[in-house]
Amino acid sequence: MHWRIDTQGQTIALATEGGIPEVIYWGPSLPEAEDLGQLALAARNDITGGMLDKLPSLSLSPEPGRAFQGQPGHMLAEADGTPLLPAFRFDRAEAAPGRLTLHSRAEGLTLSHHLRAEDTGVITLQTTLQSDRPIRVQWLAAPVLPAPQQGEMIDVHGKWIGEFHLIRTPWAPGIRLREARTGRSGHEHPPYLILAGEGCTNTAGAALALHYAWSGGHRMVAEELPDGRRQVQFGHALGAETEPGTRFQTAELIVACSSQGLNGLGAAFQRDLRDRVVQWPDAARPRPVHYNCWEAVYFDHKLDTLAEIATRAAALGAERFVLDDGWFGRRDDDTSSLGDWTMDRRKWPQGLHPLIRHVHSLGMTFGLWFEPEMVNPDSDLFRAHPDWMLGPRDQITGRQQMVLNLALPEVRENLFQQVSAILQEYPIDYIKWDHNRLLPVVDAAQTRGIYDLIDRLRVAHPGVEIESCASGGGRIDAGILARTHRVWLSDSNDALERLRIQHDAALFLPAAVTGSHVGPRHCHTSGRVLPMAFRAWVAAQRHMGFEMDLRELTEDEALTLGRVTSWWKANRDWTMAGTILRLDSDDPAVTAEMQVSAAGDRFVVFAGQAETSRQILPRPLRLAGLEPGARYTVTLTNPEDAPRQSRGPTAMKAAPLTLTGQALMTRGILLPVAWPATMWVVEGRKA
Repeated sequence: MHWRIDTQGQTIALATEGGIPEVIYWGPSLPEAEDLGQLALAARNDITGGMLDKLPSLSLSPEPGRAFQGQPGHMLAEADGTPLLPAFRFDRAEAAPGRLTLHSRAEGLTLSHHLRAEDTGVITLQTTLQSDRPIRVQWLAAPVLPAPQQGEMIDVHGKWIGEFHLIRTPWAPGIRLREARTGRSGHEHPPYLILAGEGCTNTAGAALALHYAWSGGHRMVAEELPDGRRQVQFGHALGAETEPGTRFQTAELIVACSSQGLNGLGAAFQRDLRDRVVQWPDAARPRPVHYNCWEAVYFDHKLDTLAEIATRAAALGAERFVLDDGWFGRRDDDTSSLGDWTMDRRKWPQGLHPLIRHVHSLGMTFGLWFEPEMVNPDSDLFRAHPDWMLGPRDQITGRQQMVLNLALPEVRENLFQQVSAILQEYPIDYIKWDHNRLLPVVDAAQTRGIYDLIDRLRVAHPGVEIESCASGGGRIDAGILARTHRVWLSDSNDALERLRIQHDAALFLPAAVTGSHVGPRHCHTSGRVLPMAFRAWVAAQRHMGFEMDLRELTEDEALTLGRVTSWWKANRDWTMAGTILRLDSDDPAVTAEMQVSAAGDRFVVFAGQAETSRQILPRPLRLAGLEPGARYTVTLTNPEDAPRQSRGPTAMKAAPLTLTGQALMTRGILLPVAWPATMWVVEGRKA
C-alpha cells in the first residue's frame, strides 16, 4: 500500500508491507504520474554480511524489540513500569484532500500518524497513541522522517542576549542529540533543524527543515545508523509525560522543502507562522509602533515621569505604550510579589486610569506586563498556597522566583481570575507575557497548562494581543505563537547583536511577529554606544518599537528616530506582509537581507556594516528573489549616513538606478563606503 501528500513544492510519499508505514520519499514535488509502487521498490535496500536476514524498517515510529539498531520512535511501559514492546501491524488509512491518517494496532494500542498539507506550503505531522488501559510513555516521536545522504545539519543554539546562533554539523555515524530540559523551547536548543544540501547557500541549493511546535522541553535526534540510513526525530523531552494515561500525542512537526536555498525554507516558515499559525485579533490592523518603558524606569514607576515619556513617545510616532514590570503587589525589585496581580496603591493610588487616560489622549493604546507562571516566595499567593509550587521545596530559585504548577486546575483558575480582573478593569489591548525562570522539573503537563490558561484568556478577551517573552527569546515556537502574536526576540537592544540575531531568526520567523526596539544610547546589556541611525534602522527591519528614556535624546537623535519611524509606518503595509530573504554577502563584515512584497513589485534592502571590512572598498551586494527580465528602480534611502571618508562618485549617492533583476542578482549593487554600525537602506520598485 502506498500514499502521498503534496503541497507547494514538497511531497512526502509513504508505503507499508504490513507494519507501521515508512516514508519512502521526502523532498521536492514528484510528478503526479509518479508510480508509488515502483518508488517503494526503488527504496528497498540490499542485505550483506554482518546483518540480520531482513532490514528492520525505518518507519514512522521505529519499534524497539524489532531488531532496529537505532533510536526507537517510542518507549512504552505498563502502568507498573513493566517494559512494553508491542509489535504493531498496519490497520487502516483515512485519506481526504490534503489529509492522511495512518493507523497501526498492537495489544490494545493504536498508534496513529497524521499528515496535513497546508496552504502555506508546509506539511504538518503529528503522532497520537491510544491505549485500552493506562500505560506510561517515556518517549513518543512525531512521525519520523528520513534525512538525505548529502549535506550537513544546521540547528540553533543560543543564550540570554545571544539567541539564534546557527550551528553547522556534518553527518557522521551515531547520534546528534539535542534536548531542552528547561521546560520551555529555550534559548539553548530551540526546536528547529535544517538539513542543508551540499553547497547550499541562502539563495541557491536544496534544503529541508523541521520545526517542532512545542513550548515545553523537547528532544531532537538526528541519527546515522550503522547501515548508512539517516533519521530525524522530534518529540517532548524524555520522561516529560510523568503520569500514566490512555491517550498521548506529540506536538505538530512542521516541515518545509526548498530548491532555492535557505531562503526557500525561510519564506515557507515565515508565511506559515504569519498566515496560519498566529490567530490575529484583527488581521487588517496595522502593526503598531511600540513604546516599552522597561529600560527607561525599571521598577521606579511615577505617573508624572511616565506621562512625560509617553508624550515624547507619541511625538516620535509610537502608537502603543507598554507599562512593564513594577506595577503590582509591592514590587520594588525582583524579590517579591510575583503571584499577587493587584495594583500597588503606593505607586498607583488611583490605579492605572490616570496614565491610561493620558496615553489614550495621545492617540496610543495601552499594554501591560505580566509574568503569571511565576511566584516569589515573598508573596501573598505563596504564603497562602506553598503547595502550588512546581518541584521540590528546597530547589534553587531563579531571579528570586519559583514556578507555579500549571497542571493544577486550581492554579490556572486563580491566575485566570487575577489576570482577567485587570483586563476587565482597564482598557488594555496588549499583554507582554514574560517567563523568566527555568523549570525545576520536566513536565509536559506544565506546557499544556499554560496553553489552557492563555486559551481561556483569549476567549474571554479576544481583542487583546499577547507577546511571548521568556528572558527575551527563550520561548519562540509555533506552539506558543498559536496563542500569541509577537515574540520578544532578545533582551539585548544592542543593535549590533540584534542585526545578527534577527538575520538568523529570519529562517523561521516573519517580520510581523518579531519585536525589535530602539534601545538606549548606552546599551544596558553590552555597554556599547551606537549611532541613532543604526539603532533605528535595525529596529525598522522588524516590528518596530522604542525602549529607552526618551528624555535622553538630543535634537538630532529625535529627528533621526522620528524620520525612520515615519518611514517604517509608511511601508509597514507591505513589509509586515512580505518575505525576508537573507543575502549571500561576499563581505563577511556586512549582514544583508531583503524584504520583498507579497506582489513582488517592491523591496527594501538592509545592508548592515557590522565591522570594518578587510578590503578598501565595498564589494558588490547581489540581490535575490527578483524577476530576471523585469526592470527595477533602486534608490538609496539614507545617503546622509555616508561618512566623510565616502568621497567618490558612487552612483547611488546621487540618483536612482534602473536595472534588470538579472543584473541586480548577478552583478549586484555598489554601496558607499561605510563605518561600522552603519545600515544602508535601498528601496526598489518594479518599473
